[in-house]
Amino acid sequence: MTVIYFVRHAHSHYTADEYNRPLSDKGFKDRNRITKLFTNKIIHTVYSSPYKRAVQTVEGIAQEHKLEINTIDSLKERILSKGNLFDFDTAIHQVWRHPNFAFEGGESNEVAKERAITTLQKIILAHPNDNIVIGTHGNIMVLMMQYFDAQYDYWFWKKLSMPDVYQLTFQHFVLSDVQRVWEE
Repeated sequence: MTVIYFVRHAHSHYTADEYNRPLSDKGFKDRNRITKLFTNKIIHTVYSSPYKRAVQTVEGIAQEHKLEINTIDSLKERILSKGNLFDFDTAIHQVWRHPNFAFEGGESNEVAKERAITTLQKIILAHPNDNIVIGTHGNIMVLMMQYFDAQYDYWFWKKLSMPDVYQLTFQHFVLSDVQRVWEE
């Protein structure tokens, strides 16, 4: 079995610079808690979105286990729109209600899901029977989970914390178990 630990990034203050937005002070404190969560776990490899907040969230895990962080662009958060949206909550709800809808310059749920799932499948194939940490984001994480089980939807996404950690167990490409392992 392959175990994937999706680690949703810790808190960061919003800026328009998606790639370089760092963790906030609260985010760094939570990162330390996440690192402790993984101290006694066997971790074989660490992947991450290239966004700084995602990388920073899993840095402690990688250091603790003496591993490099492999950043992969296709694991980045979904692009909602190239422009500013008037109401983020309404916009995000719309793309979840209509999976093939995309705002100008953005990705639909289906496009973002396909991008990320292709990468996740390659990771699982490359690491059979390994324990893998993936530094990720809320929307793209839930879209990957939804690929395997439709119960992971907008309402599930709304309940996520920042950070959050989910353990997914796979038998080849079949999802056999999901557990939340983060305690707020």
